Amino acid sequence: MSTQEPRIVVTSTDMERLRTLIDTTAGDKAETLDAELLRAEVVEPSQIPPDVVTMNSRVVYRDEDSGETREVTLSYPQDASLEHGRVSVLAPVGAALLGLSVGQEIEWELPGGKHKRLRIVSVTYQPQAAGHFH
Repeated sequence: MSTQEPRIVVTSTDMERLRTLIDTTAGDKAETLDAELLRAEVVEPSQIPPDVVTMNSRVVYRDEDSGETREVTLSYPQDASLEHGRVSVLAPVGAALLGLSVGQEIEWELPGGKHKRLRIVSVTYQPQAAGHFH
């Protein structure tokens, strides 16, 4: 069963920073993020819709299989802290959340062949919507 991958939107600033991150990171995690970015529509930070998950956005998502809801901040690896709800963009869930908008759902494969489906419930904070463009 293959699901259509949802359309994702990324700001030009995030794209530039994430490309640098990928270039300096070895391994599968960087490749997963790279694959996500290859299909992204890139827009100027001032043009990004306020319901899109950008870097440093605070997002509420629901695990469609367990029904569990979580709120996390999508972070760069050096800022990531599970304790503080800051998930790295290099983590599978982080790469999956990037660029999605409220109502969209994504499915990806976990180690061992299981699949996970997440749906974006809300974006409670987005830097660009708050006027923070750097």
